[in-house]
Amino acid sequence: MADPETLYLAEPAEARIVDPLDMITLIYQRRSGITHMVGEPVPQMLEAMGSDAVDAATLASRLEASFDLGGQHDAVALITERLEELAELGLVERSSNA
Repeated sequence: MADPETLYLAEPAEARIVDPLDMITLIYQRRSGITHMVGEPVPQMLEAMGSDAVDAATLASRLEASFDLGGQHDAVALITERLEELAELGLVERSSNA
């Protein structure tokens, strides 16, 4: 699991094309030329991140305004897992909070 101090930065909105299709969303990365098929909550996470470098707790707080995430601790753990997956896909970048 990632260090809680890890910050994540999404690619700028103009670097990707997002096309919702029923239960999935296609995200085309202009930089890599790859189209990713993702489900909720990925599009909502990327939108909530905006252009800010955020940690999982900050993103959980932003998402909590629109979604019932259950317990804060559980939400942070789940969001951390999703952020790590997005980092592996190249949709977000990791950086340390130093």
